[in-house]
Amino acid sequence: MPSPKTPKKTRPAAPLHRTPVSGISPDEQIVGAPFLGKVRAYDARKHEMTILLEFPVSAGDALRVKGKDTDLSQRVERLCVGKRCVQSALAGETVACSVADRVKVGDAVYKVRGT
Repeated sequence: MPSPKTPKKTRPAAPLHRTPVSGISPDEQIVGAPFLGKVRAYDARKHEMTILLEFPVSAGDALRVKGKDTDLSQRVERLCVGKRCVQSALAGETVACSVADRVKVGDAVYKVRGT
């Protein structure tokens, strides 16, 4: 008689870490726009920033990157999770997004209406 299969143990999803408003300087805040996260890395050679999302984003959405010396508005043209290019990504995923201009680590990224 075959032995019963034991169910696989799944690891519970890590709780989503939200950046408190006090962690975003007044220069970086945009009232009414969903906060996507902060720039975690920037690759100048690939013109690509990495963000740990706090809000879902899709290709075609308008973004605004705001920092002390940065103010960039553009549409999401290419969005990658790991090595896969995707059409959308959910909160909690780390994404790479191509950018038109230089951004800095720590800049705030928002989803805005139109550019």
